[in-house]
Amino acid sequence: MSEPSFVPYEPWTPGISSEQAVVDFYQLLSRRRSVREFSDQPVSQETIEGLVRCATTAPSGANKQPWHFVCIQDAGTKHKIREAAEIAEKDFYENRAPQSWLDALAPLGTDENKPYLEVAPWVVVVFKLATEEDGAAVYYAEESVGIAVGMFLAAAQAAGLATLTHTPSPMRFLSEILGRPENERAWCVIPVGWPAKGCAVPEHAFTRKPMDEVMAVV
Repeated sequence: MSEPSFVPYEPWTPGISSEQAVVDFYQLLSRRRSVREFSDQPVSQETIEGLVRCATTAPSGANKQPWHFVCIQDAGTKHKIREAAEIAEKDFYENRAPQSWLDALAPLGTDENKPYLEVAPWVVVVFKLATEEDGAAVYYAEESVGIAVGMFLAAAQAAGLATLTHTPSPMRFLSEILGRPENERAWCVIPVGWPAKGCAVPEHAFTRKPMDEVMAVV
């Protein structure tokens, strides 16, 4: 085994106090909402590439970077994804979801209809690598991809864009439609674009647990 190689770390300096920097960042992220009403106004490919580049700065187990972002703007492909997603979602709402889950979703007003999968100018499908392409193991793939998706959403918010995390179940149809290899598993679907004029979000979406319920200091 070869010896690890190290290079100097160059920390980011925000130019203001850490307290103010985190307040400013919170003000940016606190306005993020899951949006289901999108404009069809175009978003440049350069912007989408930038969001993915931000996502790929995420830490990952053994630096395996077990993710792949498939960015779709083709109308025909988006239509296929919508059709398949709505079939899966109809079965979920009518047959598979327990009543407790349906009750939890009720304040959000969601159902099997997913028009945003066609209206949003981009639909990004994030795949998790179960193994590397050559079959080599990856580590902490679930955690690594989750962190990368969070950074993608934060970057989109910084760019002024609207997003939604959509997780139809099962998601095998995404691999089939997009022709992805066997070592990849669909993890989530993220429509990306500008919010529609007059876009509204559920009042329930503004509810956040108080700090004493989500943080402990010991």
